[in-house]
Amino acid sequence: MLIARLIADPDTLGDNLALAMERIEEAGGEVAGAGMLDSNEDVLELELSEGDPAVVRAILDELFPDADVLLTDQPVTVPHLFVSDMDSTMIGQECIDELADFAGLKERIAAITERAMQGELDFESALRERVGLLTDLPEAAIAQCLDERIRPMDGARTLVATLKSLGCHTVLVTGGFHAFADPVAELLGFAQVVGNRLAVAEGKLTGTLNGPIVDSAVKLQVLEQEAARLGAGTISLATGDGANDIPMIAAATYGVAFRAKPRARDAANGRIDRGDLTAVLALLGIPHEQWVAG
Repeated sequence: MLIARLIADPDTLGDNLALAMERIEEAGGEVAGAGMLDSNEDVLELELSEGDPAVVRAILDELFPDADVLLTDQPVTVPHLFVSDMDSTMIGQECIDELADFAGLKERIAAITERAMQGELDFESALRERVGLLTDLPEAAIAQCLDERIRPMDGARTLVATLKSLGCHTVLVTGGFHAFADPVAELLGFAQVVGNRLAVAEGKLTGTLNGPIVDSAVKLQVLEQEAARLGAGTISLATGDGANDIPMIAAATYGVAFRAKPRARDAANGRIDRGDLTAVLALLGIPHEQWVAG
């Protein structure tokens, strides 16, 4: 069994669906049913009794390039565990780039950030290089940056609040910094935070980090450890947008790439390219009346 759910442009949905079903069957798949979800009338569900997931995904990517999609080989249900990246996923900014602006280095540091997110640079060395460029920046710039620059991504509060209300354990795990992640997690309602720590001395950043680096391996470790703690059969959801998120996205039951870089998008079995973060709730089939405003 293979289930594909998608939210697409209603004006072209019918024609593209007919073409998708035709191509899936030409490729050896068998569509057992198609229809809009009773719980979420803007979500189309395709149920396939046979089909190669890679082939089905390629067809959907071609015909619905800007849609929100979830493709899974098991019944879709509410996850027990939600692990999410922070920068450009739960918030609309890259914290280190915004902080760099206070040091007059935003363009230089943002270029390094972009290459790291694309997977072109080693994450740890790129992080240490960027943090080193912030040496002697006043610690007070962090609070100012939080107040003036950092904003939740649309739908983030509702996504976290709704999952929590349904018994899901929520973890914010970031290659960024606790100085930003802790207040963001409190604002959004995450139960747990994992991140890096900026070193500070005499009211200024030292250009170094305290403790071990939170990288892609640690993000995956957090997902696996929390799933093991919750017990056998744990259904997990992970969201992210960059190369650093790929292992946890690939390992999660539902790995959702949110407006992501190509490599992260390719690693995921879900993607959000059309809507905001509440599209995750819709794809999971959680009725609107159960959504909790954050």
